Amino acid sequence: MNIASILSNAAKPFAERPAIYLGETVVCNYAEFYQRAASIGHWLKNRGVGPGIRVGLYMSNVPEYFEILFGVWFAGGCAVPINAKLHPKEVVFILKNCGARLVFATDDLADNPVGEVELIVAGTADYARLLLGAPGKMAEVSPGDIAWLFYTSGTTGRPKGAMLTHRNLFAMTLGFLADIDPVDHLDASLYPAPISHGAGLLSLAHFVRGAAHVVPESGGFEPPELVRLLNRFSGSSFFAAPTMVKRLVDSPAIAELNTQHIDHIFYGGGPMYVEDLKRALGLLGPCLWQLYGQGEAPCTISYLPKHLHLDIGDSRLEQRLASAGIARSGVEIRVVDAEDRDMPVGETGEVIARGDVVMAGYWNNPEATASTLRNGWLHTGDVGSLDEFGYLTLKDRVKDLIISGGSNIYPREVEEVLLLHPAVLEVSVIGKPHADWGEEVVAIVVARPGQAVSQAELDQLCLENIARFKRPKAYHFVAALPKNNYGKILKTELRLLYGAA
Repeated sequence: MNIASILSNAAKPFAERPAIYLGETVVCNYAEFYQRAASIGHWLKNRGVGPGIRVGLYMSNVPEYFEILFGVWFAGGCAVPINAKLHPKEVVFILKNCGARLVFATDDLADNPVGEVELIVAGTADYARLLLGAPGKMAEVSPGDIAWLFYTSGTTGRPKGAMLTHRNLFAMTLGFLADIDPVDHLDASLYPAPISHGAGLLSLAHFVRGAAHVVPESGGFEPPELVRLLNRFSGSSFFAAPTMVKRLVDSPAIAELNTQHIDHIFYGGGPMYVEDLKRALGLLGPCLWQLYGQGEAPCTISYLPKHLHLDIGDSRLEQRLASAGIARSGVEIRVVDAEDRDMPVGETGEVIARGDVVMAGYWNNPEATASTLRNGWLHTGDVGSLDEFGYLTLKDRVKDLIISGGSNIYPREVEEVLLLHPAVLEVSVIGKPHADWGEEVVAIVVARPGQAVSQAELDQLCLENIARFKRPKAYHFVAALPKNNYGKILKTELRLLYGAA
């Protein structure tokens, strides 16, 4: 079944319901949205796009993103979402590597090089003509045909294209509907985070139910604008990286927020520290829903639903808040050693997962596919542990583990302690080569505006909470931490700046 069928199924029962908004202005209802997407799909089929043929989406967050995405699927093609903030050389690499037939771009990106691939600019007169054709018939596809080719961030080398099939996307969407509160046609999904990433995939469940999709006029995350939209649309949900949640609760605009309008804030893509989580819960109420996944298993490995963010009388709230929750519907999770043997309860190892949501492999990269998909399991590269109740606690990426004097040190554990200091806004911990100990712990710290913190205070905090050998041996106080477009802290960049021998 073609993943585009979720739109064709919704178009009739929700025909008059608003489908897409730009800010508070309706762009189109579901009947009109289907017509636009199907017309784009018909045009693409006439240009040779069919099952498995790649089409790039090099776009900022705009309403046209969704009609192009469904248009690609309507034709049976494979969408290749491209981060709008990538360097042009990275964009050219992705389009060339995947062999894209053509690429859609937004006006703000249209002058950037895309190689020899045909370029269509959304919002132009030429683009408008694509919407005038007859819709035609949706392409037949096999469940194993590729629908979404997602390129990893490439922090450890050239990015790899994770091949997600129509079956993968249906499994992800059905898992979403199984694991959260009901979604209906009166709800609204907001897009302050890039549609090219998890936010775009999470939209599918809201399309199934005929909900509204709201693209901010800014095209991104601006706390005052987001608060205005949340106050306008009841039953609102949106995806946010943990750093975005932190920026929202730290914004003066939070005082104007009607929290009763928020159904869910889905957070993931990086660590949400317990102290930050408690503060967000105090200001936003019980609306937070954690997801853990990867591009290779989009948004769907484990989850911590809203009610498990609260005290349910089992004396384990702190442990739950520090965890990544329990296995998603249709997913199995294990924690294993280097030989894929299960680790005992509470002991750390690599997190592996399997289920229909796991990718088919990496595009034209059999070596990486064989390394990552071993014995039928996705090897995530994340270090974690499972407790006796099935809760998964993530420690760090395998590559972020610090080994000092033969002892394993997980940066996140040290970061959690440093964030207990009221003057610490953000912190990232890395390892630095050391001649005698192998590595030593280094902390890069951002203080809250107008506040100061000393190394002595942080040392004392560490000595009161963790083993002495885990205490940072050096501190660097900076104005901001480097982050990528999705809000993830770039530890690779920090290691280059502060972790060199």
